[in-house]
Amino acid sequence: MSRVFAHSLLLTAIIGIQVIILASGYGFLGTVLYYGYLYPPERVSNIWKNNPNDLTMVITLIATVLSAATSFLFTLSVKEALRHRISARSISLIKLRVGVALSTGTTIWRFEYIGLTTLTLFVSGVLGLLTAGWTNILTPNYIQMPISMQGYEIDITGTVFATLLLQEYQQQGFTDIRDNAFEVLDIGGIISGISAAGYTYGLPGIFNFNGAKYNASTQGIVPTIKDYSASGVPGPNGTRLGFSGGNVTVNTREILGKRTSMPIPQGFSRNYSMLQQGLTANVSCKPIDSSDTQYALNMNSRVVYSNATASNDTITGLRLWNIVGTCGASTSKMQNYVTVVDTSGNLTQSSGFLPSVVCPGPTTMTQTSVNLSQTPTSFKILSKGFYKYDFLNASVCEVTPLLTMVRGDYSNDLICSEVISSTPFRPENVLLLSFIAGVAKFQSTSSQGLMSSTIGDTLYSIYSSSTTTTIGDNLENQTQVYNELEEYWRGVVEFSATFLRSGFMAEGSFPNDTIPVDLQSPVNGTMYISTIGWTAQSATFLLVIIPSTIITVLTVACSVYSILQNKVHSRFDPSNTLHLIMVSTTKDLQLRGFSSEGIIVNEGVEVRLEEVLENNKGIVANEGVEVTSEVLEDNEDMKFNFDDFLLSKYVIEVATLLVELIKYAPLDHAFEKLNLQNVCGGCG
Repeated sequence: MSRVFAHSLLLTAIIGIQVIILASGYGFLGTVLYYGYLYPPERVSNIWKNNPNDLTMVITLIATVLSAATSFLFTLSVKEALRHRISARSISLIKLRVGVALSTGTTIWRFEYIGLTTLTLFVSGVLGLLTAGWTNILTPNYIQMPISMQGYEIDITGTVFATLLLQEYQQQGFTDIRDNAFEVLDIGGIISGISAAGYTYGLPGIFNFNGAKYNASTQGIVPTIKDYSASGVPGPNGTRLGFSGGNVTVNTREILGKRTSMPIPQGFSRNYSMLQQGLTANVSCKPIDSSDTQYALNMNSRVVYSNATASNDTITGLRLWNIVGTCGASTSKMQNYVTVVDTSGNLTQSSGFLPSVVCPGPTTMTQTSVNLSQTPTSFKILSKGFYKYDFLNASVCEVTPLLTMVRGDYSNDLICSEVISSTPFRPENVLLLSFIAGVAKFQSTSSQGLMSSTIGDTLYSIYSSSTTTTIGDNLENQTQVYNELEEYWRGVVEFSATFLRSGFMAEGSFPNDTIPVDLQSPVNGTMYISTIGWTAQSATFLLVIIPSTIITVLTVACSVYSILQNKVHSRFDPSNTLHLIMVSTTKDLQLRGFSSEGIIVNEGVEVRLEEVLENNKGIVANEGVEVTSEVLEDNEDMKFNFDDFLLSKYVIEVATLLVELIKYAPLDHAFEKLNLQNVCGGCG
């Protein structure tokens, strides 16, 4: 193998290795840019999470190795190019000095040559950024990786569901929607109202239902994420209107997009943001004026049981109350209650009575059809407190349900919902309205016990916990009570929709647990996976590879230049201080002294290396002294005596050149210790 071929092979290897390193960086960044996010295997992520210091050490070590390799290949290519350049044609000493600085990664400070100074500063700065660039590329960060989610849930807003709901009513044997409180709800309705009312005034408002935790209220949604749905299969009669808890079918899935070949990581945690169908209500409560003929609350009662000899721990008497509420022209409703009374037939001062009458819109239902003489979009709730609840005067609350689009945020086992848009009920929603009114009626009657009312206790407790004044003292206090009552009924309405959706989405509600297409409502959202990885979101994402790109381009340019010269020179290394001393000792190299003018003149002197024809092993500087390969090896082992060194005229000329030419070489510090003014005398 000829020396020319071996030399070209070396330069080709330099180019290849440098390009491979750069291509690896671009390939990595390109992969991150293509997918948007890149993450290591689950096991590696957990190791990095638990050992961040070890991660930093490994990344820094890899970045340092890549940076050192890139710098070494660059300096090697510059040395080769410089050796070929000074052998091809003459070059000024200042340019030779610049080449030496580039090959060693140092700089020069000569403002007379601002362009060359800037070049060395630029290359030195880029070399210094290599480690930082690779560290930035390779270091992973905590990221929130988004994955699109799509699916569907049951649509309770259309005519198809209205027909299905009517069939359920008929199967249950209900013949009049208005006059029946459907005992298909448990205490969840009451708790939902309490949570919603208390949350408004700063009290904790976490509401639990069917394995899911809601912040303040359900907003009428059902969980669309599997991890937030209850487990367990409902009983044979535990679906639809008979729902009493159990697994709700979830029909959402991930949309992988470009990541079809990449498994989705489990991550450290998962959060979801889903757009789904909800239901809420605008509730407005106000006192009933004594002169108001539209709304009225009348009551009759009688004692139905009395036991004058009863002990303190037994019931002494029971009173039956008939509460009649007038909800508009020719519209009235009646509700019955029973309370405990004393031997005189009166409630005690420690007892409380808060009756309510629900007036839904007029709807007449038969076994086969619904006759809509009107299309109501709201209903009224008339209430009045007695005894310990006398702070609530006769009042009317108008409840107007709304169909909504909700953004549900699923995080840390808690569902927080926000209404994005809302629309009023339409004529086809009258059965849904009647169901909600029936739930409100059921809650209003079941909340009143023999001696107290859950609604009344809720209003009193929230007020006492959020203020320092006495309830019922003035009109302002009454306003807060009305606000609490509004939030309470809103929570009940929202829970009724969640209960209805859960019942019709429970396992076993439909064949194969698949909701028919005409009953589907689309669900869209995003899953955010918290993990360790790389992302392309930063605006400076691709800038970190620029230093390596610049150095690689310069390396390739220098190597190609050397290859095109198609010749091999001796072992002369222009960045080696000893080699420069040897070639500068020629008698033909006449330089001036260390004055400012002399230095500038010396820097402009042009030199060129020529190969010695004899045995093709030596080089000369300006046709001067022959320097063979054997001499190079001998001189590298030579020991210098400074007394003899200073007596040589040629050595003085070498010192004159090297103090400025190789300013940062180790010999520079040795020359600084000499009194060059006395040594040089009148030389140059």
